[in-house]
Amino acid sequence: MNQSVMKAVSILDLFINEKELSLQEIAQKANLPKPTAYRLLSTLENHGLLYKVKESAHDSRYGLGLKLLELGNLVSERLELREVALPHMEKLAEEINEVIHLVVMYQKEATYIEKVNSRRALSLHTKIGRSTPLYVGSGPKMLLAHLPEDEQEELLKAPTLFSLTNRIIDKRALVKELQEIRKQQFSYSVDEQDADTTGISFPIFNYENKVVAALAISGLSSRFQDEKLELMKRHGSETARRISKQLGYKG
Repeated sequence: MNQSVMKAVSILDLFINEKELSLQEIAQKANLPKPTAYRLLSTLENHGLLYKVKESAHDSRYGLGLKLLELGNLVSERLELREVALPHMEKLAEEINEVIHLVVMYQKEATYIEKVNSRRALSLHTKIGRSTPLYVGSGPKMLLAHLPEDEQEELLKAPTLFSLTNRIIDKRALVKELQEIRKQQFSYSVDEQDADTTGISFPIFNYENKVVAALAISGLSSRFQDEKLELMKRHGSETARRISKQLGYKG
């Protein structure tokens, strides 16, 4: 295990019961040489995990930074999102007998934070915690479509984009598709993450009317046709709307 990371975590742990600590106090409590403590504190400060209040030329005091509040709020929001969404996802999976995913954006990628399996013997084997580019798959594209244009351009700036099945993605067609997704509040993908699979996704809004997640229905392409496909669209859209409403969405 990385010793520097462990030492940095031990420093953060000191603030569980202390509002502020000096460099000297931190070095003593963490059992670290003062230069080592100072180096770790500087790194934590640069990343917003601690803030420094200068007292004199010889010592400084530190407190927990706002980055930790931001991260804590994100964890809280996502736990709430999962708790709210899961019963609705289970009901949807029961209705259409396909795999249901909950997808959020994290560090410029799409991350799957919840999953409900179908009752079928042959089903998708995606894992909670899996991350993919935002331009691959119906759920990720739903999130990408609701980002500002400058952020979309930044995420699509690579000379060539590939699906997870190693197909080249047409950027112009993708940009046009993202515009359509915003209009119709529905996204669709075929063979983008796994061969012979299809995904359909719907936006989940929060109380600020912002898209915070995508509700994705995934399965073998042979089952996503005709009346069954229309049933998925109807039930998926209704489920995403119920989740959004429970999160405080007023639209």
